[in-house]
Amino acid sequence: MGAPHEFALPAVAARYFPPSSGKYEVKPGLMPLGTDFGNGAADKLTFQVDAGFAECRKVKQAARAERLAKYYQTRDFTPEIAGVVCRFIARRLAEEHSGLFALDERGDEVTLRCALTGETLRFDRAMQQVAGMAAEPAYADPFDALAAQVQEDLAVVRRVGGKDWACAIHLCFPYRWTAEEKIGLDYVTMHLPVPGMETFRKPGMVTNMIKFGPFTRFVWELCTDDRLNQHREPPPGIDPEAWHERPFDPRHPRLFLRVEREVLWGFPEHDAALLAVRISFRDGEEIRKDAALREPLCQTIESMSLEALRYKGLAENRDAVLAWLRGG
Repeated sequence: MGAPHEFALPAVAARYFPPSSGKYEVKPGLMPLGTDFGNGAADKLTFQVDAGFAECRKVKQAARAERLAKYYQTRDFTPEIAGVVCRFIARRLAEEHSGLFALDERGDEVTLRCALTGETLRFDRAMQQVAGMAAEPAYADPFDALAAQVQEDLAVVRRVGGKDWACAIHLCFPYRWTAEEKIGLDYVTMHLPVPGMETFRKPGMVTNMIKFGPFTRFVWELCTDDRLNQHREPPPGIDPEAWHERPFDPRHPRLFLRVEREVLWGFPEHDAALLAVRISFRDGEEIRKDAALREPLCQTIESMSLEALRYKGLAENRDAVLAWLRGG
């Protein structure tokens, strides 16, 4: 797979600040896609593209070369569902970024020309097979090939006879969980470790994802490393101590707000939904110097239960983080 081509892309990623309310709440937080967050047209996009594409592509290439199954898993991801989702992704890319993606559905095959990667992907009419690029490792299927063209992680949820499960997870930017441990789980079980997720532990959340929308929602973390791939298992040859995120150290402070922008797009006629998850970071140095950001974040941390602090990794250093943020 070649290096990303040079294009005039937005210099910075769209910016979001989920803890703006100053109160820690765990809720579905589903908002219509296109809700104005101050990022202009980017807020309307399913797939956002900016100057961070090259880094996202590099990380995805490295993850796929390391061990594809570590980052990409499927479970009863039927050819029909896969074809529907992949056709949607290809069409959406061509619609949202016509200067970067060109889709041709005429003839016996479907062709997607991806200017950013220089790849031309050729699919069969059903979007169930892919050819056209000598990727390393070879693309497992069209979903894998399309995931390599975007800055988002991707997942698909299915429901059959009242049972839902994650049938595809392409997760090259993991943080708290991995594709291998979550594939095949229903939405309730998947979120059991999260304190306060009772709202998600109902079938209504999956129904909303599939039947309504599209939606966008946000998840945030405080972390001391802005590396995209935070898989618990380091790549071969890398020292685990060097790989794993370090606790916050007020003597050598590094802190980032890690934001997940999730776009949920349902396919009600197929009882399935696509999740596209974009990761961005905001430096803690910027936050501590801006009271409009600093105080809501500090108030949110102060409103957390001990259980929530433990889950977020803040139980041991809550006071140190607050002191550093307010010391700017």
